[in-house]
Amino acid sequence: MDYKNDQRIILTLDAGGTNFVFSAMQGGREIVESYTLPSMAASLDDCLGQLVKGFEHIKAQVPAAPSAISFAFPGPADYKNGIIGDLPNFPSFRGGIALGPFLERKFGVPVFINNDGSLFAYGEAMGGALPEVNRLLEQAGSPKRFSHLLGITLGTGFGAGVVINGELLLGDNGVGGDIWCFRNKKYPEYIAEESVAIRAVQRVYRELSGDDSDLTPKDISEIAAGRRPGNAEAARKSFAELGEMAGDAIATADTIVDGLVVIGGGVAHSSDLIFPSLVGEMNSKLKMMNGEQVGHMQMRVYNLEDPGELAEFLKGGAVKVAVPGTDECVDYDPVKRIGVLRTKLGASPAISLGAYMFALNELDK
Repeated sequence: MDYKNDQRIILTLDAGGTNFVFSAMQGGREIVESYTLPSMAASLDDCLGQLVKGFEHIKAQVPAAPSAISFAFPGPADYKNGIIGDLPNFPSFRGGIALGPFLERKFGVPVFINNDGSLFAYGEAMGGALPEVNRLLEQAGSPKRFSHLLGITLGTGFGAGVVINGELLLGDNGVGGDIWCFRNKKYPEYIAEESVAIRAVQRVYRELSGDDSDLTPKDISEIAAGRRPGNAEAARKSFAELGEMAGDAIATADTIVDGLVVIGGGVAHSSDLIFPSLVGEMNSKLKMMNGEQVGHMQMRVYNLEDPGELAEFLKGGAVKVAVPGTDECVDYDPVKRIGVLRTKLGASPAISLGAYMFALNELDK
Protein backbone atom coordinates (compact mmCIF):
# COMPACT_ATOMS: atom_id res chain seq x y z
CA MET A 1 0.00 0.00 0.00
CA ASP A 2 1.44 3.37 -1.06
CA TYR A 3 0.15 5.16 2.02
CA LYS A 4 2.58 8.08 1.69
CA ASN A 5 0.67 9.31 -1.38
CA ASP A 6 -2.81 8.45 -0.09
CA GLN A 7 -4.96 11.59 0.16
CA ARG A 8 -7.58 10.21 2.54
CA ILE A 9 -7.70 11.90 5.96
CA ILE A 10 -8.10 9.86 9.14
CA LEU A 11 -8.93 11.46 12.49
CA THR A 12 -6.93 9.91 15.35
CA LEU A 13 -6.86 9.91 19.14
CA ASP A 14 -4.34 9.07 21.84
CA ALA A 15 -6.65 8.06 24.68
CA GLY A 16 -5.43 8.09 28.28
CA GLY A 17 -7.22 8.02 31.60
CA THR A 18 -6.19 11.64 32.20
CA ASN A 19 -6.09 13.26 28.75
CA PHE A 20 -7.33 12.79 25.20
CA VAL A 21 -4.94 13.95 22.45
CA PHE A 22 -6.64 14.41 19.07
CA SER A 23 -5.00 14.69 15.66
CA ALA A 24 -5.38 13.82 11.97
CA MET A 25 -3.18 11.97 9.47
CA GLN A 26 -2.82 12.06 5.70
CA GLY A 27 -0.09 10.43 3.67
CA GLY A 28 1.23 8.73 6.80
CA ARG A 29 1.92 11.95 8.71
CA GLU A 30 0.12 14.32 11.06
CA ILE A 31 -1.36 17.28 9.19
CA VAL A 32 -2.69 19.38 12.10
CA GLU A 33 -1.47 20.52 15.47
CA SER A 34 -2.62 18.05 18.10
CA TYR A 35 -5.42 19.12 20.44
CA THR A 36 -5.57 17.99 24.08
CA LEU A 37 -8.59 17.81 26.36
CA PRO A 38 -9.03 16.27 29.84
CA SER A 39 -10.77 12.90 29.51
CA MET A 40 -13.24 13.49 32.37
CA ALA A 41 -13.38 9.73 32.76
CA ALA A 42 -15.52 9.83 35.94
CA SER A 43 -18.62 10.99 34.02
CA LEU A 44 -19.83 9.17 30.90
CA ASP A 45 -21.69 12.19 29.49
CA ASP A 46 -18.73 14.49 30.10
CA CYS A 47 -16.28 11.94 28.64
CA LEU A 48 -18.34 11.43 25.48
CA GLY A 49 -18.76 15.19 25.22
CA GLN A 50 -14.98 15.64 25.28
CA LEU A 51 -14.57 13.07 22.52
CA VAL A 52 -17.09 14.85 20.31
CA LYS A 53 -15.56 18.25 21.06
CA GLY A 54 -12.06 17.04 20.28
CA PHE A 55 -12.90 15.36 16.99
CA GLU A 56 -15.04 18.34 15.93
CA HIS A 57 -12.10 20.66 16.60
CA ILE A 58 -9.75 18.54 14.47
CA LYS A 59 -12.34 18.06 11.73
CA ALA A 60 -12.60 21.84 11.41
CA GLN A 61 -8.82 22.08 10.85
CA VAL A 62 -8.38 19.51 8.06
CA PRO A 63 -8.50 20.52 4.36
CA ALA A 64 -11.14 17.93 3.33
CA ALA A 65 -13.78 15.71 4.85
CA PRO A 66 -12.27 12.83 6.87
CA SER A 67 -12.72 9.29 5.58
CA ALA A 68 -12.72 7.61 9.01
CA ILE A 69 -11.86 7.85 12.70
CA SER A 70 -9.32 5.35 14.02
CA PHE A 71 -7.66 5.11 17.43
CA ALA A 72 -6.49 2.95 20.31
CA PHE A 73 -8.62 2.68 23.44
CA PRO A 74 -8.08 0.61 26.58
CA GLY A 75 -9.86 -2.73 27.00
CA PRO A 76 -11.56 -5.00 27.80
CA ALA A 77 -13.54 -4.32 24.66
CA ASP A 78 -15.32 -5.82 21.69
CA TYR A 79 -13.12 -3.88 19.30
CA LYS A 80 -14.69 -5.23 16.12
CA ASN A 81 -18.04 -3.76 17.11
CA GLY A 82 -16.63 -0.70 18.87
CA ILE A 83 -17.98 -1.57 22.33
CA ILE A 84 -15.85 -0.73 25.36
CA GLY A 85 -16.19 -2.79 28.54
CA ASP A 86 -15.47 -2.16 32.21
CA LEU A 87 -12.29 -0.06 32.28
CA PRO A 88 -10.37 0.34 35.56
CA ASN A 89 -9.26 3.91 34.75
CA PHE A 90 -12.58 4.96 33.18
CA PRO A 91 -15.04 4.44 36.06
CA SER A 92 -17.99 5.70 34.01
CA PHE A 93 -17.52 2.93 31.43
CA ARG A 94 -19.51 0.08 32.93
CA GLY A 95 -21.73 -2.54 31.38
CA GLY A 96 -20.62 -1.95 27.78
CA ILE A 97 -20.43 1.45 26.07
CA ALA A 98 -21.07 1.50 22.31
CA LEU A 99 -18.35 4.07 21.65
CA GLY A 100 -17.74 3.20 18.00
CA PRO A 101 -21.43 3.33 16.96
CA PHE A 102 -21.86 6.55 18.99
CA LEU A 103 -19.04 8.31 17.10
CA GLU A 104 -20.17 6.89 13.75
CA ARG A 105 -23.60 8.46 14.22
CA LYS A 106 -22.07 11.77 15.31
CA PHE A 107 -19.60 12.10 12.45
CA GLY A 108 -21.06 9.96 9.66
CA VAL A 109 -17.82 8.04 8.96
CA PRO A 110 -16.56 4.56 9.85
CA VAL A 111 -14.91 4.29 13.28
CA PHE A 112 -12.16 1.74 14.01
CA ILE A 113 -11.01 1.05 17.58
CA ASN A 114 -8.21 -1.31 18.65
CA ASN A 115 -5.86 -1.73 21.59
CA ASP A 116 -2.48 0.00 21.62
CA GLY A 117 -0.45 -3.24 21.43
CA SER A 118 -2.20 -4.25 18.22
CA LEU A 119 -1.83 -0.84 16.60
CA PHE A 120 1.83 -0.63 17.65
CA ALA A 121 2.44 -3.93 15.85
CA TYR A 122 0.51 -2.78 12.78
CA GLY A 123 2.42 0.49 12.54
CA GLU A 124 5.76 -1.31 12.75
CA ALA A 125 4.63 -3.93 10.23
CA MET A 126 3.43 -1.43 7.66
CA GLY A 127 5.90 1.43 8.04
CA GLY A 128 8.57 0.56 10.58
CA ALA A 129 10.63 -2.47 11.55
CA LEU A 130 9.32 -5.03 9.05
CA PRO A 131 9.91 -3.03 5.84
CA GLU A 132 13.25 -1.83 7.24
CA VAL A 133 14.49 -5.40 7.84
CA ASN A 134 13.28 -6.51 4.41
CA ARG A 135 15.12 -3.55 2.87
CA LEU A 136 18.34 -4.59 4.62
CA LEU A 137 17.89 -8.19 3.43
CA GLU A 138 17.43 -6.99 -0.15
CA GLN A 139 20.53 -4.80 0.08
CA ALA A 140 22.49 -7.80 1.38
CA GLY A 141 21.40 -9.87 -1.64
CA SER A 142 19.40 -12.30 0.50
CA PRO A 143 16.29 -14.00 -0.90
CA LYS A 144 14.78 -14.07 2.59
CA ARG A 145 11.78 -11.80 3.28
CA PHE A 146 9.46 -11.44 6.27
CA SER A 147 5.71 -10.83 6.21
CA HIS A 148 4.74 -11.67 9.82
CA LEU A 149 5.45 -9.59 12.92
CA LEU A 150 4.94 -9.85 16.68
CA GLY A 151 4.93 -6.41 18.30
CA ILE A 152 5.69 -6.13 22.03
CA THR A 153 5.28 -3.11 24.32
CA LEU A 154 7.14 -3.10 27.63
CA GLY A 155 5.96 -0.49 30.11
CA THR A 156 3.21 -0.34 32.71
CA GLY A 157 2.04 -3.62 31.21
CA PHE A 158 3.14 -6.35 28.80
CA GLY A 159 1.33 -5.57 25.55
CA ALA A 160 1.41 -7.36 22.23
CA GLY A 161 -0.06 -7.46 18.75
CA VAL A 162 0.27 -9.76 15.75
CA VAL A 163 0.34 -8.95 12.04
CA ILE A 164 0.07 -11.74 9.46
CA ASN A 165 0.64 -10.89 5.79
CA GLY A 166 -0.44 -7.28 6.28
CA GLU A 167 -3.53 -8.18 8.32
CA LEU A 168 -3.90 -7.41 12.02
CA LEU A 169 -4.86 -10.44 14.10
CA LEU A 170 -7.96 -9.43 16.07
CA GLY A 171 -9.28 -12.81 17.17
CA ASP A 172 -12.89 -13.87 17.57
CA ASN A 173 -13.07 -12.24 20.99
CA GLY A 174 -10.93 -9.19 20.31
CA VAL A 175 -7.95 -10.50 22.30
CA GLY A 176 -5.77 -11.80 19.47
CA GLY A 177 -2.10 -11.49 20.41
CA ASP A 178 -2.63 -10.93 24.14
CA ILE A 179 0.31 -12.56 25.93
CA TRP A 180 0.34 -10.60 29.21
CA CYS A 181 -1.62 -13.40 30.88
CA PHE A 182 0.73 -16.22 29.80
CA ARG A 183 2.08 -18.34 32.65
CA ASN A 184 5.05 -16.79 34.42
CA LYS A 185 8.21 -18.90 34.01
CA LYS A 186 9.61 -18.11 37.45
CA TYR A 187 6.32 -17.93 39.36
CA PRO A 188 3.97 -20.38 37.57
CA GLU A 189 0.95 -19.41 39.68
CA TYR A 190 1.26 -15.81 38.43
CA ILE A 191 0.83 -14.17 35.02
CA ALA A 192 3.86 -13.27 32.90
CA GLU A 193 3.18 -9.53 33.21
CA GLU A 194 4.13 -9.62 36.91
CA SER A 195 7.71 -10.20 35.75
CA VAL A 196 7.55 -8.21 32.50
CA ALA A 197 6.63 -4.62 33.37
CA ILE A 198 7.92 -1.51 35.11
CA ARG A 199 6.81 -2.86 38.48
CA ALA A 200 8.87 -6.02 37.92
CA VAL A 201 12.15 -4.11 37.42
CA GLN A 202 11.42 -2.07 40.55
CA ARG A 203 10.46 -5.13 42.63
CA VAL A 204 13.48 -7.22 41.66
CA TYR A 205 15.89 -4.34 42.27
CA ARG A 206 14.41 -3.80 45.75
CA GLU A 207 14.68 -7.53 46.50
CA LEU A 208 18.31 -7.80 45.37
CA SER A 209 19.61 -4.48 46.68
CA GLY A 210 17.55 -3.92 49.81
CA ASP A 211 16.99 -0.35 48.58
CA ASP A 212 13.37 0.71 49.18
CA SER A 213 13.74 4.06 47.38
CA ASP A 214 11.06 5.01 44.89
CA LEU A 215 13.21 4.45 41.79
CA THR A 216 12.05 4.42 38.17
CA PRO A 217 13.39 1.94 35.58
CA LYS A 218 15.37 4.87 34.13
CA ASP A 219 16.96 5.41 37.56
CA ILE A 220 17.80 1.72 37.80
CA SER A 221 19.28 1.67 34.29
CA GLU A 222 21.52 4.60 35.27
CA ILE A 223 22.63 2.64 38.34
CA ALA A 224 23.44 -0.31 36.07
CA ALA A 225 25.54 1.98 33.87
CA GLY A 226 27.36 3.51 36.84
CA ARG A 227 25.89 6.96 36.25
CA ARG A 228 23.94 6.95 39.52
CA PRO A 229 24.82 5.63 43.01
CA GLY A 230 23.38 2.23 43.83
CA ASN A 231 23.86 -1.51 43.47
CA ALA A 232 24.93 -1.90 39.83
CA GLU A 233 24.87 -5.71 39.87
CA ALA A 234 21.33 -5.76 41.28
CA ALA A 235 20.27 -3.22 38.66
CA ARG A 236 21.66 -5.33 35.80
CA LYS A 237 20.03 -8.46 37.21
CA SER A 238 16.65 -6.74 37.51
CA PHE A 239 16.61 -6.01 33.78
CA ALA A 240 18.10 -9.41 32.91
CA GLU A 241 15.30 -11.16 34.79
CA LEU A 242 12.69 -9.15 32.91
CA GLY A 243 14.41 -10.16 29.67
CA GLU A 244 14.39 -13.84 30.58
CA MET A 245 10.73 -13.84 31.60
CA ALA A 246 9.73 -11.87 28.51
CA GLY A 247 11.80 -14.16 26.31
CA ASP A 248 9.98 -17.23 27.60
CA ALA A 249 6.55 -15.76 26.81
CA ILE A 250 7.66 -14.31 23.46
CA ALA A 251 9.20 -17.64 22.40
CA THR A 252 5.87 -19.37 23.00
CA ALA A 253 3.91 -16.71 21.11
CA ASP A 254 6.32 -16.39 18.20
CA THR A 255 6.48 -20.15 17.70
CA ILE A 256 2.92 -19.69 16.41
CA VAL A 257 3.50 -16.38 14.60
CA ASP A 258 6.94 -17.24 13.13
CA GLY A 259 7.85 -13.64 12.40
CA LEU A 260 10.03 -10.71 13.40
CA VAL A 261 9.76 -9.45 16.98
CA VAL A 262 9.81 -5.68 17.48
CA ILE A 263 9.86 -4.22 20.99
CA GLY A 264 8.82 -0.74 22.10
CA GLY A 265 7.57 1.06 25.19
CA GLY A 266 9.34 2.89 27.99
CA VAL A 267 11.29 -0.09 29.30
CA ALA A 268 12.58 -0.85 25.79
CA HIS A 269 14.95 2.12 26.14
CA SER A 270 17.06 -0.29 28.23
CA SER A 271 17.27 -2.87 25.44
CA ASP A 272 21.03 -3.20 25.98
CA LEU A 273 20.26 -4.59 29.45
CA ILE A 274 17.25 -6.67 28.38
CA PHE A 275 17.98 -8.15 24.95
CA PRO A 276 20.88 -10.49 25.86
CA SER A 277 18.79 -12.49 28.35
CA LEU A 278 15.63 -12.17 26.24
CA VAL A 279 17.26 -13.55 23.09
CA GLY A 280 19.20 -16.06 25.17
CA GLU A 281 15.95 -17.43 26.60
CA MET A 282 14.40 -17.65 23.14
CA ASN A 283 17.46 -19.62 21.97
CA SER A 284 17.48 -21.88 25.05
CA LYS A 285 16.98 -25.64 25.03
CA LEU A 286 14.18 -27.79 26.44
CA LYS A 287 14.52 -31.45 27.43
CA MET A 288 12.84 -34.53 26.06
CA MET A 289 12.20 -37.58 28.24
CA ASN A 290 14.64 -39.68 26.20
CA GLY A 291 17.44 -37.34 27.27
CA GLU A 292 17.63 -35.33 24.07
CA GLN A 293 17.23 -31.56 23.87
CA VAL A 294 15.35 -29.41 21.40
CA GLY A 295 15.25 -25.68 20.91
CA HIS A 296 12.69 -23.58 22.75
CA MET A 297 11.91 -22.39 19.20
CA GLN A 298 12.46 -24.11 15.85
CA MET A 299 14.33 -21.12 14.46
CA ARG A 300 17.51 -19.31 15.47
CA VAL A 301 16.85 -15.94 17.12
CA TYR A 302 19.16 -12.99 16.42
CA ASN A 303 19.56 -9.76 18.37
CA LEU A 304 19.38 -7.26 15.51
CA GLU A 305 20.59 -4.44 17.76
CA ASP A 306 23.98 -6.17 17.84
CA PRO A 307 25.96 -5.36 14.64
CA GLY A 308 27.63 -8.77 14.54
CA GLU A 309 24.36 -10.67 14.92
CA LEU A 310 22.66 -8.40 12.40
CA ALA A 311 25.36 -9.18 9.83
CA GLU A 312 25.00 -12.92 10.44
CA PHE A 313 21.21 -12.65 10.23
CA LEU A 314 21.38 -10.81 6.90
CA LYS A 315 23.88 -13.29 5.48
CA GLY A 316 21.82 -16.36 6.38
CA GLY A 317 22.66 -19.44 4.35
CA ALA A 318 21.68 -18.35 0.85
CA VAL A 319 22.71 -20.78 -1.91
CA LYS A 320 21.70 -21.65 -5.46
CA VAL A 321 20.01 -25.01 -6.04
CA ALA A 322 19.49 -26.63 -9.42
CA VAL A 323 16.06 -27.27 -10.86
CA PRO A 324 16.13 -31.00 -11.78
CA GLY A 325 16.21 -31.65 -15.52
CA THR A 326 17.11 -28.04 -16.41
CA ASP A 327 20.11 -25.73 -16.48
CA GLU A 328 18.33 -23.33 -14.15
CA CYS A 329 19.07 -22.55 -10.50
CA VAL A 330 16.87 -20.94 -7.89
CA ASP A 331 17.66 -19.13 -4.65
CA TYR A 332 17.34 -21.09 -1.42
CA ASP A 333 18.03 -20.00 2.14
CA PRO A 334 17.72 -22.99 4.48
CA VAL A 335 18.49 -21.06 7.70
CA LYS A 336 15.31 -20.77 9.77
CA ARG A 337 15.68 -17.50 11.61
CA ILE A 338 13.90 -14.52 13.13
CA GLY A 339 15.20 -11.26 14.55
CA VAL A 340 14.43 -9.21 17.65
CA LEU A 341 14.83 -5.45 17.36
CA ARG A 342 13.75 -2.18 18.92
CA THR A 343 10.99 -0.06 17.47
CA LYS A 344 12.03 1.97 14.44
CA LEU A 345 9.28 4.55 14.93
CA GLY A 346 8.81 4.90 18.69
CA ALA A 347 5.78 3.43 20.45
CA SER A 348 3.45 6.43 20.19
CA PRO A 349 4.19 7.23 16.52
CA ALA A 350 3.87 3.54 15.66
CA ILE A 351 0.44 3.39 17.34
CA SER A 352 -0.70 6.50 15.43
CA LEU A 353 0.58 5.11 12.12
CA GLY A 354 -1.03 1.76 12.95
CA ALA A 355 -4.39 3.41 13.56
CA TYR A 356 -4.10 5.31 10.29
CA MET A 357 -2.99 2.29 8.26
CA PHE A 358 -5.61 0.01 9.79
CA ALA A 359 -8.36 2.46 8.76
CA LEU A 360 -7.06 2.64 5.19
CA ASN A 361 -6.84 -1.14 4.98
CA GLU A 362 -10.40 -1.58 6.26
CA LEU A 363 -11.75 1.12 3.95
CA ASP A 364 -10.16 -0.65 0.97
CA LYS A 365 -11.89 -3.95 1.68
